[in-house]
Amino acid sequence: QVQLVESGGGLVQAGGSLRLSCAVSRSIFSINAMGWYRQAPGKQRELVAAITSGESTNYADSAKGRFTISRDKAKNTVYLQMNSLKPEDTAVYYCNRIGVLVTWGQGTQVTVTS
Repeated sequence: QVQLVESGGGLVQAGGSLRLSCAVSRSIFSINAMGWYRQAPGKQRELVAAITSGESTNYADSAKGRFTISRDKAKNTVYLQMNSLKPEDTAVYYCNRIGVLVTWGQGTQVTVTS
């Protein structure tokens, strides 16, 4: 059973940066792709960035040019570098597989003030 632990969120002013981390409980070699998702108050959870085992990446339009997803297989960790943050990026951020989801972690809160 894969367990996911997100961290790195916080309170930041617009234009600032944060780096989120997702520790995966077992080797992610066997997982085809991982993604970062977010859920803002009153909205559905959405996928913002994805990375395959081959390091290919894909981003939601809202994240393109500002967010960078990466993975460290030695540390079983997926990262999301977020730059030029906007108030509309405020949400709880989660990581999970792409496709067949596993149990969600607790997420990490990102709050961007104007």
